[in-house]
Amino acid sequence: MATYLYKLGRFAFRRRRYVVLVWVALLALAGVGAATAPSAPSDNFTVPGTEAQKAFDLLHERFPGTNADGASARMVFQAPGGQKVTAGPAKEAVEKAVTELRHMPQQATVGDPYAADTVSKDGTTAYATVTFQAKSMEITDATHTAIDTVAQHGRDAGLTVETGGTAVQASPSTGNSEVIGIGIAAVVLLLTFGSLVAAGLPLLTAIMGVGVGIASITALASTLGLSSTSSTLASMIGLAVGIDYALFIVSRHRHELMEGRDGEEAAGRAVGTAGSAVVFAGLTVLIALAGLSVVNIPMLTKMGLAAAATVALAVLIALTLIPALLGFAGPKVLTRKVRKGRAAPSDKPNMGTRWARLVVRRRVPFLLAGVVALGLAAVPMTSMQLGLPDDGSQPVSTTQRRAYDMLSDGFGPGFNGPLMVVVDGAHTDNPKAAAQDIKRTISGFADVKTVTEPSFNPKGDAATLTVVPVSKPSSAQTEDLVHVIRGHSGEFEKTTGAEVLVTGTTAMNIDVSQRLNDALLPYLALVVGLAFLLLMIVFRSVLVPLKAALGFLLSVLAALGAVVAVFQWGWLAGLLGVEQTGPIMSMMPIFMVGVVFGLAMDYEVFLVTRMREAYVHGETPRQAVVTGFNHGARVVSAAAVIMISVFAGFIGSSESMIKMMGFGLAIAVAFDAFIVRMTIVPAVLALLGRAAWWLPRRLDRVLPNVDVEGEQLRKALVEPPQAVDGQEEREPAVI
Repeated sequence: MATYLYKLGRFAFRRRRYVVLVWVALLALAGVGAATAPSAPSDNFTVPGTEAQKAFDLLHERFPGTNADGASARMVFQAPGGQKVTAGPAKEAVEKAVTELRHMPQQATVGDPYAADTVSKDGTTAYATVTFQAKSMEITDATHTAIDTVAQHGRDAGLTVETGGTAVQASPSTGNSEVIGIGIAAVVLLLTFGSLVAAGLPLLTAIMGVGVGIASITALASTLGLSSTSSTLASMIGLAVGIDYALFIVSRHRHELMEGRDGEEAAGRAVGTAGSAVVFAGLTVLIALAGLSVVNIPMLTKMGLAAAATVALAVLIALTLIPALLGFAGPKVLTRKVRKGRAAPSDKPNMGTRWARLVVRRRVPFLLAGVVALGLAAVPMTSMQLGLPDDGSQPVSTTQRRAYDMLSDGFGPGFNGPLMVVVDGAHTDNPKAAAQDIKRTISGFADVKTVTEPSFNPKGDAATLTVVPVSKPSSAQTEDLVHVIRGHSGEFEKTTGAEVLVTGTTAMNIDVSQRLNDALLPYLALVVGLAFLLLMIVFRSVLVPLKAALGFLLSVLAALGAVVAVFQWGWLAGLLGVEQTGPIMSMMPIFMVGVVFGLAMDYEVFLVTRMREAYVHGETPRQAVVTGFNHGARVVSAAAVIMISVFAGFIGSSESMIKMMGFGLAIAVAFDAFIVRMTIVPAVLALLGRAAWWLPRRLDRVLPNVDVEGEQLRKALVEPPQAVDGQEEREPAVI
């Protein structure tokens, strides 16, 4: 592979004008496609195979003209100063608001609080339910504005008015997270390379890759059913890996130039060696992201595949566009002192070398310290509680959260998470009697506050019951109630002949959490197993991939522990702007496993490849560890800081779940890069010695030799490097 990539790098360098034109043309083509393509579809959140989804499908079939998963809103009214909303000016203001809601831009059904008896027992609080045909992502800005206007009119009349529900979900504000991430990346690259040109190349190519990727996703959104949210993960991951991959190739190109090779030869060797590492690092990320499809949640699958496609583009750009741009940059990628021959020679080892020597010399204490530190950070994970967000997890400053609290105070905590019980009476002689029997039985269950009368479809063979729990939606008691009702489904069918299904937002959240929990171990086995085989091919070793996988598990467990400590226990919550603690989002563990595994293997490949290269070229195992750090520690540190900056920018989001994602990914990368890869990895390799690179002979014969360390390439290249003016560039200070 190294030989092939070497030829590709030289070709891109020679034909740089054509290569750049091709990528510019692709960007323009994708941009035109995005500008002319139909609008992206809304998120169609389905979870095939779950009971909640089966019930939704039955509702679509038996209740024609209704939209069971359509958006809804609740406008909550509260009278001032102990007054009641059932009489006087307060009632007039509520009735006026209901009338205005019925004249909103999008078709909606509005329930009158007084006709529907949605007034609290003390008469101080009432709510109007607004049901839309459209899904939540299809609600227009005009409708949002109309709802806000109606609420303001109610406030002007002296009422306290707040709105909640899926129709008024606020678009999360992430601030200038991407701009901040790019700005920090620019500073890190400039400090790393000491050259504006060298620092600018990774930024330029990463933005190019993300631009092509996002434009392509937008252009194909309607055809492939990609929602607008598919681009969020793609842009985040694409930007981070795009900068990192370019960073490694530019760094290797500069090294080859300083060895005295001309530009074309340096580009070829950079792509042949560092480019090989980029290919395999990219493959691990692709495996991790594409593997999200095993969860069998279509929206998650599409997000993973869209992000994987953007990563593939980042790899292609690193292998072709980077050497082409290096051709235009010429010697300007080096510092001015080196170009002018004023670089002062120095035998002083850089910080990476000094750190590696220290770890190798004190390998056991450093290994124990790293493992203990990550183990302590992982302790909070033992009390992790998983769930999906609702309005109760919103910041207290939002109208959604205030509406949630008003409903909880006026009608009980369980009112915010009602369960919908669907009765399929197609195979019973008396569906109405069956529905009444089921209602009476459910009313006697623990944690049930009320059960509404059955509401039948026009044909009379299906009905819905609304069950209001005593406990709040995210509580263990409500989850137990769902399981209890479902556990009696066999008894219901035996006694009444009707099939009973439980659905609704709360039940769907429970099913999604269970699906994600059940998929975590198979997903982990698939991703780690495939990556283990891939790393065995790369490193020609059994123990190095095993060590990489175990180190990754340590970093992920520690990161999840940190997430629990902050977002569930409340440690440092004020510092990070966490207004509300609660269960950890169910998607968090599997999402972190996928994304962090792919990114962690990047650092493993880039760092250990240089060690493997030194070992293959004759150095002792401990010398190879130091050599690998001498060449790779600085760029790996820079890459990690850039990645952490990109993810940490999302901690400023107004949405608690995005804040959680940003913090979790940032702390995971920090743990993995600086504790696992920079401390545990060299300590373990120093302890293992030559055994680290052991591979059984049978496997050695079976596994393909991809020559990632460039040994075959070096043998094929007969010309020795020539020094230029006796000068050698010295590494800028380690960040």
